[in-house]
Amino acid sequence: MNTSAKAQSQTPKFISFEGTEGVGKTTAIDGFCRYLTSQGIEHVRTREPGGADVAEVVREILLNKNNTLHDDTELLLMFAARADHLHKTILPALAAGKWVVCDRFIDSTVAYQGFGRFDGDAAALHKIELLIANFVPRLPDVTLWLDLDVATGMARAAKRSQADRFESLDTSFFDRVYQGLLHQFNHAPTRIRRIDAIGETDEVLARIIGAVGV
Repeated sequence: MNTSAKAQSQTPKFISFEGTEGVGKTTAIDGFCRYLTSQGIEHVRTREPGGADVAEVVREILLNKNNTLHDDTELLLMFAARADHLHKTILPALAAGKWVVCDRFIDSTVAYQGFGRFDGDAAALHKIELLIANFVPRLPDVTLWLDLDVATGMARAAKRSQADRFESLDTSFFDRVYQGLLHQFNHAPTRIRRIDAIGETDEVLARIIGAVGV
């Protein structure tokens, strides 16, 4: 099957990438999107928080380390941004036959807010589940969890020029985030594919392509 025919035969997929800080998501998404282009697969690359006009404004609020937000406020802002993102970007792209490649989605909310902020509290996780059930009409077809130990990821992230409101948090927060991602993987092992993020860029990309099956 030639590239054009292969692209036409593909049902558009919603792919999300997850991971703690410094795992190499941006590099992995760069490579995956280049691969989709090489296969003639039209796609939209997007991110959370953000990905639509209002959602990008909310992103600035969430990531600005000069802002002090109550944990509940942070959680609800994440879902407000996601609603804007879904209805303006993700759902229209899929309806138009395009793939969607998203840097973070609901699993980050469970990990960062449910575990990072609320320490895996059952009542908090239940609230998040209700928000997902009521305000997220479309889940990813495949979620790629780039798995890397927290210490290595934090060391990589520390090399960035300026840390945002989340990146400025301590290692214990990201240990909880990692547990949140593990929790999600254990609860949705079919949707979430655990990708070893250690190795050369092309090695990690090959694992991603194999996991998606494209």
